Amino acid sequence: MHLLQQRQPDLRLINASISGETTDGGLRRLPGLLTRHQPDWIFVELGGNDGLRGFPLTLTEQNLEQIVALGLDSGSQVLLSEILLPPNYGRRYTEAFQGIFEQLSDRHQVQLVPFFMRDIAIDPELMQADGIHPNQSAQPLIADTLEPWFLKTLPAQ
Repeated sequence: MHLLQQRQPDLRLINASISGETTDGGLRRLPGLLTRHQPDWIFVELGGNDGLRGFPLTLTEQNLEQIVALGLDSGSQVLLSEILLPPNYGRRYTEAFQGIFEQLSDRHQVQLVPFFMRDIAIDPELMQADGIHPNQSAQPLIADTLEPWFLKTLPAQ
């Protein structure tokens, strides 16, 4: 059993992700999800599909800005995941893209979780055939990677 489950035995996780979702789609769905679930935490892991599609960085940043603000305004704690793009998108674009997450974290004083796929993405055994998404075998590793970040947000016991 993970430490998070031990400290929060009634913890309920709702995965509201949709494969292929962009920040625009996430932003459109978020108000309803906040109303329906009233979460204590929101883990925002969006933007990768925006970057892979070459969306304007200002659009991605504006959408993520609103997502973080909506989460905080709802009373949820927000954890923002850093997203990295493959280097073939060019250094200028990838560095500017990565900067979005650092700036939002600083501006809203929310935890920036380092790219949790860093070690997983380089192992083909942990990835789906598309080479972008983790497979089922990767899920326990992802949980182990993210757990310390969620534990940081819990009150001391």
